[in-house]
Parts: sequence; structure tokens; C-alpha cells
Amino acid sequence: MEKPNESPPIDDYSPKNTLITFKEPIPLLRGPVSTEPKEGEPIAGRSFTLAFRDPISWESAYRNCEHQITEQCKAGVRIGCSIAASHKCQPPWWKALFGGGVSKQDLAERQKCEELEMEACLREAKEKCVGYARDKCSRAFLDARICVTGAKNPNLNWKEVSKLISCVNLADKNLGTDLLRLQRPWVDFKTQLEVTCRGRDLLGPDTANFDDF
Repeated sequence: MEKPNESPPIDDYSPKNTLITFKEPIPLLRGPVSTEPKEGEPIAGRSFTLAFRDPISWESAYRNCEHQITEQCKAGVRIGCSIAASHKCQPPWWKALFGGGVSKQDLAERQKCEELEMEACLREAKEKCVGYARDKCSRAFLDARICVTGAKNPNLNWKEVSKLISCVNLADKNLGTDLLRLQRPWVDFKTQLEVTCRGRDLLGPDTANFDDF
């Protein structure tokens, strides 16, 4: 016979009986990132935004979000499909009135009917669950911020930047005129060199297709 667990003495203050262990904290998906990193500037004067540490962590978080919602959707669908199949394949109501009961053949036919109905229901629901999960996750992840260096920023237009660098290096007298000829104003160039971009910027024009990322 097993002995019941004895409670520790009241006056026992050993680490074993007084320390409370906690589970390790779940790492944050996003962290604060300075949007205007400047050397020598105090941290108190900077503005911060929450961003994924790199495109890989952003993609991994999106895949995990999509997987969890899809699995939860499928779990709910199995219950609904099971109830629908059982209701659709039940014996005719009039058999109970005549006292005939349900034969073994009826039970076998019902089992086969339920299997076919479940298979068809789950097949149709699977596609809907995937679409539902993608719709729910994409709303948040397309606008999420991601840490990138200036050279890797997908918003950076190297063709126009090279024009600007050439004008400055050559000390062209018509520098002001050439700047006006560029397709984007100077404010946009400053935006291109930011340390973060959005998820939709990584995907390009086809923001709905995460599978090609």
C-alpha cells in the first residue's frame, strides 16, 4: 500500500521546500526596434516599433499561425461532419413504427454510408479550413514590421539610388534638376533606407501567395 505524500514540516525553510520553479518564458515573436538608429543619440530620444528580427522568423511565425488555426478548424469540422453523417445515414423512421427493428445488414449499410459521408465532408472542409486560416493570418502578417538592413530592404530602388549617387559624386551643377527627374522624391529615398519593412513588401505584388515566399 502506497504511503500518502507527507507535507513538509512548517519550520523547514530549505530551498527544496521554499523555492517555486516557473516554466521558461515563451520567447517573444517581435521585439522593439529603433526606427531611426543614430550613433551617439540617447535611447530615450529614439522612436521604437515592434518588429520580427528577420524575414525567416516572420515566415516561421506565419506558418505556425496558419497551421494552428487549420488544425483547430479541422477538429471542429470532424465533430460537425460526424453529426451530419450520423443524421443523414440513420435508418428510415417508419421501421420503428412497424417493430421491425434494425438488422445487421442495416447496421452495415449505415456504417458504410457514414464512412462515405465523412470522407466527402472532410475533403470539402479541408480546403475551406486552409482558406480560413490564410485569411485570418494574412490580415496581421501582411502589415507586420520586419527588421531588414538597408541593402536588403525590398523597397529599395537601386536604379534610382545609383542616379542619385552619380549626381552627388560628379558634383553636377544641374543636381537639383536631376533630382526632380527621379521617379520618387527625396522623402521616399529616406523611407527606403529604414531598418524595417512590412510583410507585404517581401511578397511583392502577389501578396496573396505566401507559398512562393
